[in-house]
Amino acid sequence: MDNSIRSLNNFIDKGSITSQQILVVALCFIFNMLDGFDITAMAVVASSVSLDLNLTDDLLGWIFSFALAGMMVGAMVLAPVADIIGRRALIILSLILVGLSIFLTAKANNLSLFIMLRFISGVGAGALLACQASLAAEYSPEKYRAMSVALVTAGYPTGAMMTSVVADYILPDYGWRAMFLFGGTITLGMVIVACLMIPESLKYLLEKRPTNALEKINRILQKLKHPPIEHLPELIKSDENKTTLLSNMKMLLSPKYRTLSLTLWTAFFCAFGTLYFLMSWIPKLMENAGYDISAGRDAFLYFNLGGVIGIYLLGFLSIKLKLTNLIFNLSIASAISMIAFAYAPNELNTLLVLLVVIGILQQSAFTGLYGVAAKAYPTEIRSTGVGWAIGLGRTGAVVGPALAGYLILAGYDMSANFIFFSIPMIICGFIAYRLHID
Repeated sequence: MDNSIRSLNNFIDKGSITSQQILVVALCFIFNMLDGFDITAMAVVASSVSLDLNLTDDLLGWIFSFALAGMMVGAMVLAPVADIIGRRALIILSLILVGLSIFLTAKANNLSLFIMLRFISGVGAGALLACQASLAAEYSPEKYRAMSVALVTAGYPTGAMMTSVVADYILPDYGWRAMFLFGGTITLGMVIVACLMIPESLKYLLEKRPTNALEKINRILQKLKHPPIEHLPELIKSDENKTTLLSNMKMLLSPKYRTLSLTLWTAFFCAFGTLYFLMSWIPKLMENAGYDISAGRDAFLYFNLGGVIGIYLLGFLSIKLKLTNLIFNLSIASAISMIAFAYAPNELNTLLVLLVVIGILQQSAFTGLYGVAAKAYPTEIRSTGVGWAIGLGRTGAVVGPALAGYLILAGYDMSANFIFFSIPMIICGFIAYRLHID
């Protein structure tokens, strides 16, 4: 292999950060923020939708869960396609799916149509989350990889936080349908931005060799201020190197990756269950506890504000400390903070402060798992590995909100639910600790 090729292979992993790499991470953050807005909009309009469609709490729980089930399918089935067709194409496709389905949700007038559109939105969002994490990781130097994934992931709670802010302006005058019209329109507009500005993964182009791979690589290298290469390195051709969706999925359970995969899936399941209980039910639980609708939206905003802070904190700490040790400590601390919330005085300001703390601890621990998945799998199965970890983990996101709906219907209050959902975070911490990923 000549010097230019060797230089290219080490360029991203060992090099400094360029403006083009920052642009990639920033765009992934923005797209993730739209995802967060579109998917969590349901939490702040839940009361209005339940009144309009005459829904009980258990049916409302299933609406939350179908969107999250869609995210599971998107991460497991659609995200791995990125290892075949490329990260860029799948990001654009996912944005189209999310934008169209969210826009059409504004027109839904019955439960079946509402659930179907929420499921489709989830499929696009799940694929987008996994694919963006992979792309951000592949455009980041090794030292900053976990931080880049954390920054991109922070887009989701940032978008969720903006949901509460936008709702204050839209809901009183225009109703819940306008929330979905707003989110869908903005997301569809971002399709154009993605087409113009999102590059393909260099490692994907080098290893998968799509049509005109050399020209595409050199266009990207020009933006990265790196000299062009004259030819692509030779690949050793064998049956083992023929990549298919099925072969990538099988590799996750091969002896080399089986323990890693099963451990990651379990940790994600526990973290997702707790996170999406909180993301789905905080506003409604606050209303059930006797606070008004605006207090419920404030609680949702403060929780997600804590999430944004926590994710950036995780990104900073991950540069200096071992990632899985961080996840362990943050997970245990988040469980303790949820129990403290359950026993706190029924005073709004105290509860809001505790929700910020819960958001910081729980979402930073959760985001650390993305960094673990992105660092643990090699390039050739990275999107598949991250997608399946997120996808199978999202069974927890499906189970959590639905189970909470039945618990609430059975008469369990906000405190009881917070204590119950602190348990998965304790399990997550101990399981993640066993992975020993830096």
